[in-house]
Amino acid sequence: MKLSQIATILEANIHCGEDKLDIEANSACGCDMMSEALAFVKDQTVLLTGLVNPQVIRTAEMIDINCIVFVRGKEPTEPMIELAKIRGLVLMSTRYLLFSACGMLYTEGLRGGEKA
Repeated sequence: MKLSQIATILEANIHCGEDKLDIEANSACGCDMMSEALAFVKDQTVLLTGLVNPQVIRTAEMIDINCIVFVRGKEPTEPMIELAKIRGLVLMSTRYLLFSACGMLYTEGLRGGEKA
């Protein structure tokens, strides 16, 4: 599933990385604890989270995530957007809850990855 499809399904606002929306998402992960993302996420393309701080950007970079979707109507700060631009990440936000957003993407065929 392309990142552009994810944006459409989640009715997401795109904050940066518009030029990367043709990237193919292989799988997704939904979590608010970055320690869990570091411990269990492997080969994910999309991270859905309600945590909004620069550590999310740094964590995504460490585990090769291409796209972060902030849920529950949360918006990234300008410094986060600038950091994501430097790192080449796509940032989106959606009004949907984490559970709902994950379910919507799963229903459309995007699956979770394997444990690390």
